[in-house]
Amino acid sequence: MRTPPERLRAGLAAGAAVVTLLWAAQVHLSARPDELIGTAAHLTGLLAGYGILVMLFLMARVPAVEHGVGADRLARWHAFGGRWVLLLCGAHGLFALVVYALRTGTDVLTATAALFGYPALAAAFIGAALLAAAGLCSVRAVRRRVSHETWRGVHLLTYLGAALGFAHQIAGPDVCTTGFTTWFWALLHTAVGVLLAWYRGIVPVRQALRHGLRVATVEQEGPGVVSVTIEGGRLRELRAEPGQFFRWRFLAGGLWHTALPFSLSAPARDDRLRITVKALGGHTRRIRGLRPGTRVLATGPFGALTQRRRTRPKVLLIAGGIGITPMRALFESLPAAPGDLTLLYRAGEADQLVLRDELESIAADRRAALHYLVGRSDAAYDPLAPQALRRLVPDLSDHDVYLCGPPGMAEATTASLIRAGVPAARIHTECFTY
Repeated sequence: MRTPPERLRAGLAAGAAVVTLLWAAQVHLSARPDELIGTAAHLTGLLAGYGILVMLFLMARVPAVEHGVGADRLARWHAFGGRWVLLLCGAHGLFALVVYALRTGTDVLTATAALFGYPALAAAFIGAALLAAAGLCSVRAVRRRVSHETWRGVHLLTYLGAALGFAHQIAGPDVCTTGFTTWFWALLHTAVGVLLAWYRGIVPVRQALRHGLRVATVEQEGPGVVSVTIEGGRLRELRAEPGQFFRWRFLAGGLWHTALPFSLSAPARDDRLRITVKALGGHTRRIRGLRPGTRVLATGPFGALTQRRRTRPKVLLIAGGIGITPMRALFESLPAAPGDLTLLYRAGEADQLVLRDELESIAADRRAALHYLVGRSDAAYDPLAPQALRRLVPDLSDHDVYLCGPPGMAEATTASLIRAGVPAARIHTECFTY
C-alpha cells in the first residue's frame, strides 16, 4: 500500500481544517482587544500543536507514506512545516503574553515574569525552546558547521519538546475547554506516539530477530568507500526493490545509537543485502572498521526511486559520486531492450568512480550504454549541461530519467534536463543527506 503525495497533502489539510473548526466552535465574538488577541492566541496554539504532530508523523517512517511520497519529499515537507510551527509557537506565546498583560494591567516584562510561575507555561517555554534549537541547527549555514551527531542529538530533544507542549495544551485553555476537545487531542497524540514507537523502535528489533541480520563482509571499493554485505534469512520477505534504502543501525561501538540511511547497491538476494558507503562523517568512517558477525538492525525498505515510477521504455540513469549506489542496482534490474538503457556516472576524478567492474559487466551483458563523466565542473566544462546531455543521449526527451547525487548536483542536473526537453514529471530523484 502506498500513499500518494496528493492524498497525504489532502489529509493533512483536512486535519488542519478540523482543528480550525474546533477553534471556531469555541469562539466568543467580542470587539474587546483582549478578547480578539486571546482568540488569536487560541487559534495559533491549536495550529502549533497540530503542526508539531504533523512534523512527528512525517518522520515516523510509516512505510506506506515513505513508499508513496518519498523520503526526500517528506524531509522537505518536514523542513518547510517546521518553520511554520516555530512561527505559530512564537505568535501564540506573544499573543498570550499580551492578553495576560492587558487583563492584569501590567507591562509585558512583569507579565513575562509572572507567567513563568505557572508550571504548564514554563513547560511550554522549554518545549518551544527545544523545537527552536532543532530549527536553528537545520538552518543551512549552521547545519554545515555541526556534526551529524550533534544535529541528531538536538533533534532527539524535539520529542521532549513535543511532550512538554502536550502537557501545556492539556492543562491550558486551548484544549481543555470541552471534554470532546481534550479527548480528541489526546487521541491524536496517542496515535502519532504509537506510530513512532512502532516504526522507529519495535519494527527494527522485530526485523533483526526475524531475519538475523549480521555483517558478512566489508570490502574496499575506492578511497574512503566500502561495500558492506549483510547476511540474514528470508530477506526476500522484506520486498526490497532496487532503488530503495534502509536505515541501518550497526550494533558496534560508536554506531549502535544512530540509524543511517544507505541505499542498496545491488538487488536484494534471499540471504544477503549490500550497501556501499562513502566516509563523510564520524559514523560513516567507523563503518570501515566493522567486523564480520556484527549484528545489524535495519528499518525499511523505504524510498520511491523504483521501477514503479517508470512511464517510458527508454531509461536514463544519472549518478553523481556515491549516488551510484541505487543507480547500480537499477542498472542491473530495470527491464530494458538492448539500447534502451543508459547510465551516466559523474565524478570529479577517476579514482572516485566505484563499482566500475560491476557496471561494465552489466553494460556488456545487457548491451546498455555506460558513460563516465569525469572532471571538475567550471564555466567551460559541464558534462551535464543541456547540450552535452543531448549529445550523449540524442533522443533524451523520450526517456524516463532516474537521478541520484549530491543535492547541488541533483538540482543543477534537474534544471538541465528540463531545459533539454525532459518533462519534469519524468525526472525521478530522491536525495537524502546524513
